Amino acid sequence: MSSNKWLEESEASKELGVSEKTLKYWREVGYLKAGTHWRSAPDSNSKPWNPIVIYRLNWCMEIIEYWRSRDVPMNDLAA
Repeated sequence: MSSNKWLEESEASKELGVSEKTLKYWREVGYLKAGTHWRSAPDSNSKPWNPIVIYRLNWCMEIIEYWRSRDVPMNDLAA
């Protein structure tokens, strides 16, 4: 699978090796930036208050490696 694609949350969590809950937490605290690492996907069936979130896999991998290179335990960053 190309890492340069936008993936839905469940697929991204599998590829990144973290839970969907962890991805949500990283979004909320700002480790993953809106528009860069993730965005809301257009879906006419989704309510505005519960959008589908998609992730840019390669950029998420880059930021995860950034934190790991600074000896930040990724498990400590997760909810």
